[in-house]
Amino acid sequence: MDYRKNEMKVDTFLVTVIFALIAISSFTLYTLIDHLPANIRGQNFHIRQGIWFTLGAIGIAMIMILDFDRYRKLAWPLYILGVGMLAGLFVLPWGFEANGATRWYLLPTNQTIQPSEFMKVFLAITLAHVIARHNEKWQTKNLTYDLVLLGKIVGLTLPPLVLIAIQPDVGSSLVILSIAAFLILVSGIRWRVILVIMAIAAGIATVITVLYLTFTAQVTTFIESTPFRHIIYRVQAWQDPHLYEDGSAMQVIKSMQSIGSGQLFGKGIGVYDVYIPERHTDMIFTAIAEQFGFIGSSVVIVLYFLMIYRIIQIALECKDPFGTYLCVGIVGMFAYQIFQNIGMSIQLLPLTGLPLPFLSYGGTSLLIYMAAIGLILNVHSRKRSFMFETEDN
Repeated sequence: MDYRKNEMKVDTFLVTVIFALIAISSFTLYTLIDHLPANIRGQNFHIRQGIWFTLGAIGIAMIMILDFDRYRKLAWPLYILGVGMLAGLFVLPWGFEANGATRWYLLPTNQTIQPSEFMKVFLAITLAHVIARHNEKWQTKNLTYDLVLLGKIVGLTLPPLVLIAIQPDVGSSLVILSIAAFLILVSGIRWRVILVIMAIAAGIATVITVLYLTFTAQVTTFIESTPFRHIIYRVQAWQDPHLYEDGSAMQVIKSMQSIGSGQLFGKGIGVYDVYIPERHTDMIFTAIAEQFGFIGSSVVIVLYFLMIYRIIQIALECKDPFGTYLCVGIVGMFAYQIFQNIGMSIQLLPLTGLPLPFLSYGGTSLLIYMAAIGLILNVHSRKRSFMFETEDN
């Protein structure tokens, strides 16, 4: 079938949104210099963030060199590499443990990298390829089609999911699940099957909740004997923070105090009356809310909405199924992390160690987010248009 490629062009709207988020991040990190724990106070995290952003921009330029469908050929090598990196944390000497979790590799330069961040994008690429390939081969959609495709998605999702969960890193595990869930919704699996899956998931969640509420002491004792003991502490802190205000709920309460004290317009640039440890990473949203109040927080949320909305638009405009699925997988990654991070900051959800995309300080995570945006820009710049079709833009 004949088709032509549009001239390569950069989506200036999406790029502008990302630049705005990075600018807010760098500025907020600058105002936090003198309000961090003593062991890291005075460090120029805003300059480091700028360096990581620059490296990420170079990465985007490199990603843009190849047509996005070339990355289909790299799907399996990337998936194997990602799973291998996750497994290597437990057997290789470079695995680094902190706060009871083995999530990082310690490099000779004393920098750390987190394999789970790479796996998020690798999984999105691999699942997009597998779904597109499956739909190319199967012309008739029936129950066998649904179950085979579902089996492929689940089979590819389980290895990284388990390896990340046992680190333990429940937050990143849920991101992996979100990527798979978003792709299942658009994979072509019929809704009757999806509704059955949702009903089963809701049933399991209900049983777990009822067991916890009915046999709280027994469930708590059991979970405390596993590597996932931190989960029960965070659920307790979320459920009744004032009962644990001197322990696991301290950060939840401080977060709420910080956000609430910002009120409508905030306290002003660099004014922090509520101390929150490690505020430059997972809790950076509280810094924005305390300085700029509800108005400033709303600006950040609107920017995230515009970013996700634009990625969805690009997915809908793309006529290559692989490109569409890739965009949807990346939307799943971003959407869950944004919802979880802001949700835990306002006590809507339990605390997890997930950074806020493009705002939280972090080298590996920022590079991966930039790489994901590079793939989205690649899909947009090489949209395929059929002959004699009128372009919309």
